[in-house]
Amino acid sequence: MNSRTDDLNVVGHDKLATPLELKEQLPLDQELEAKVRGARQTVKNILNGTDRRLLIVVGPCSIHDPVAAIDYGKRLAKLASELVDNLFIVMRTYFEKPRTTVGWKGLINDPRLDDSFHIEEGLSLARRLMIDLSNLDLPLATEALDPVTPQYLQDLIAWSAIGARTTESQTHREIASGLSSPVGFKNATDGRLDVAINALKSVANPHRFLGIDVNGQVSVIRTRGNAHAHIVLRGGDGGPNYERPHIENCEQALANAGLTQKIMVDCSHANANKQHAQQLKCIENITQQIIEGNQSIMGLMIESHLAAGNQKFGKDLSKLEYGVSITDPCIDWQTTQSALTTLSENIGDALAQRI
Repeated sequence: MNSRTDDLNVVGHDKLATPLELKEQLPLDQELEAKVRGARQTVKNILNGTDRRLLIVVGPCSIHDPVAAIDYGKRLAKLASELVDNLFIVMRTYFEKPRTTVGWKGLINDPRLDDSFHIEEGLSLARRLMIDLSNLDLPLATEALDPVTPQYLQDLIAWSAIGARTTESQTHREIASGLSSPVGFKNATDGRLDVAINALKSVANPHRFLGIDVNGQVSVIRTRGNAHAHIVLRGGDGGPNYERPHIENCEQALANAGLTQKIMVDCSHANANKQHAQQLKCIENITQQIIEGNQSIMGLMIESHLAAGNQKFGKDLSKLEYGVSITDPCIDWQTTQSALTTLSENIGDALAQRI
């Protein structure tokens, strides 16, 4: 008879390298550290209004193929340098995926895409890939999903997101209060803004919570609060929320809460009605709002990959199409390049007039 009362549904514990050990294996040199600090400061300047450029967070919904990610990153780095006068481009490097029920949880959790869950391999693969992308002069963005992962990767991140499913989570608000990067909170999946606005109030304050330090020691984490958090509009059950009345409603809600009126618009998810090509409609609408004098929209998020759409995958990974998302559908590279170039050309004069 088993008389134990704990770990009854746990079948094992697989020890991982500590965050410090992984960082020692895959360190940042001084030049790379300076690039990350510089990118974070640029994002802060955009949020503060001292940098009038638009922040663009763009890239695959999730990364499953490091080779394709580098291919995409090289193209994006070239485009970013061409559009630098009006756009500050940051690449999405999303390695963890929240699931409504079950499914592939991302490169960190399941790097072999076969439910083998070699998480230590995934952490190492993700960190190595992020270093390679950063060396292309690309700032990086990710979603802070797992409470432990930031200790392994946050030193490479210029901008972080808290997703619609976790914006209301106390745990994620506490984590965000200690993140070294600026952070965007998405509105709730039903479209409500109050959840994200409450999160912005919370994350600006100090917190104390359980976590691990760089040595893997369980600790009470004490944070100072994150002064560079903002809202991300991603639509909701009622449809998109990026048109002018929605933006004005968000501005008023932020003002009523005593918060800075800085808004990022996620052109995918419900704002595209889950149809990747409709992201272009969102980009065009935001472009026009900026031309007409909008002051609050400081950034866009776009899901983009080498090829359009998405694909399902099974046991035979050789059937996967190169450069096609295995999670949410994305616009292709040519469309991305054209859309961002047009955006930059059209908003330059309006950005120069911003207060």
